[in-house]
Amino acid sequence: MTAPMITLREGVGIPQVGFGVFQIPPEEVQVATENALSIGYRHIDTAAAYNNEAGVGRAVRTSGIPRDDIFVTTKLRNRDQGYDSTLAAFERSQEALGLDVIDLYLIHWPYPRHGLYLDSWRAMESLLADGVVRAIGVSNFLPEHLNLLAAEATISPALNQIELHPSFAQRALREDLASRGIAVQAYSPLGQGADLDNQVVRGVAEAHGVTPAQVVLRWHTQQGTIVIPKSVSPERMTSNLEIFDFTLSTEELSAIDGLDTETRIGGDPATFDFPQG
Repeated sequence: MTAPMITLREGVGIPQVGFGVFQIPPEEVQVATENALSIGYRHIDTAAAYNNEAGVGRAVRTSGIPRDDIFVTTKLRNRDQGYDSTLAAFERSQEALGLDVIDLYLIHWPYPRHGLYLDSWRAMESLLADGVVRAIGVSNFLPEHLNLLAAEATISPALNQIELHPSFAQRALREDLASRGIAVQAYSPLGQGADLDNQVVRGVAEAHGVTPAQVVLRWHTQQGTIVIPKSVSPERMTSNLEIFDFTLSTEELSAIDGLDTETRIGGDPATFDFPQG
């Protein structure tokens, strides 16, 4: 049981369904990641701000799975933005994970009031040139942030990881990213569970004999979005990966599209100012 691959702009392949470890405690994340890998996940998403990179790294290193077969993402926390501090933060993440090469490194938030993400991006371009990362990208960036980056950067982000689920579909941002050739990755792809109780989603699930979570994840993947659902339950992990043996109709996709209420769960990237530890 594996997920199809999406090719990023550098020609790097990323599994379309990954395992997110946000809010999994450090003492539990190794077992959770080991379970995900044994089920068939080959894409693990962590971050310095989650304080669980070490457990993820141990699971990857001891899994017995060839390193080249596992895609690992981590992220630069806000307080570490800046050129030299980004390079130092990357080394700390690299050491915590115990990995020579990280597949995807992201700026976690634009943190705009501090005006440092351009310096951070220059450092990430340097890491890419040095071969210690395979691809670089951003998270929570809005068009205004991407415009400034485009004016100054040598390399465009491969991916933008954003909050995205049926009740917060971000159509305009997704269209903007598509025009730039930047892949879309959804965090909180199930709306932290809130979207699963919707009658439209439940009706589609009944029609296909699948779960509401599988319907929402299929809605994402049929539109080309990369998803990183999180669960510590092996049963739910398995279910979240078993979404490629059914197809939603155009009418079903449109019905789910109609659930957008523009309701954000997380922080607003235009104002989010938390240093992340």
